[in-house]
Amino acid sequence: MNKILSIIAFLLLSISAGAQNLDSLLNEMTGDDDITTYAEATFKTQRIVNSQSIENSNKHELTFLISHHFGDISTGIEDLYGLDYSVIRFGFEYGLSDYITLGVGRGSYEKVYDGFVKIKLLRQSSGQRNMPVSVSLFSGLDAVSAGFPYPERDNLLSSRFSYSHQLLIARKFSERLSLQISPTLIHNNLVKTKQMPNDNYYIGMGGRFKLTKRTSVNAEYFAPITKTYKQNETELLALGFDIETGGHVFQLYFTNAVGLVERQFISEVTLKWPRNIHFGFNISRVFSFKK
Repeated sequence: MNKILSIIAFLLLSISAGAQNLDSLLNEMTGDDDITTYAEATFKTQRIVNSQSIENSNKHELTFLISHHFGDISTGIEDLYGLDYSVIRFGFEYGLSDYITLGVGRGSYEKVYDGFVKIKLLRQSSGQRNMPVSVSLFSGLDAVSAGFPYPERDNLLSSRFSYSHQLLIARKFSERLSLQISPTLIHNNLVKTKQMPNDNYYIGMGGRFKLTKRTSVNAEYFAPITKTYKQNETELLALGFDIETGGHVFQLYFTNAVGLVERQFISEVTLKWPRNIHFGFNISRVFSFKK
């Protein structure tokens, strides 16, 4: 697995270097060195599929996000291929500026409350200011309000909290293709045994390929870097289809994740493709509070 990830990272860096050389050549030919052009809409929304994308809410804009994961489609027609069961999350994401987004949400799985901040550090650009990638920092927490999973232990309020930190690095290679790499740290205040580490590291990769002006196909993959000692843990894989309809963006997808916050869909995946997968969707709507 580490060899595969290394090869993928090398290929992405090679492509990025080639794209930089091409940008420089085009600027020399067209005389655009005095103009800075920024990449727009690397991804269509703030999510690739389950996970965070490089995109932020714009200044004084509020994004309302509804996410659904239905049951395992392998249950068959009796449960309408999983549609009889679902978990849901409602979230609000507000742009304090074009570079800082604050978000809060509530998910039905484990009755989780979550909050996060996402800060854009670098923005992909060419011309007078040449920056090959966009980079954002994501930092979030979630609190389980359901009963403690190990009631026989001396559980504290802090036992309910987990933390997620990600560095989001993305490049829009063309009008159609965007890719992102997401090194991730998940910290759990409460773990099952002393042998299990509180900190676990993951590497995520995601991409978007634009089909038409309003549609695209998306994919994401997360794999553990460190040994987590979690029983039956496996990699996250999700494949989706985005549809933009005016002020809404619909994301329809299949995934092997159940939960809807980073800890759940990155570090607690136990279902494997293609045996156990779930249908899901995101609906996002943007409201502007600009004067």
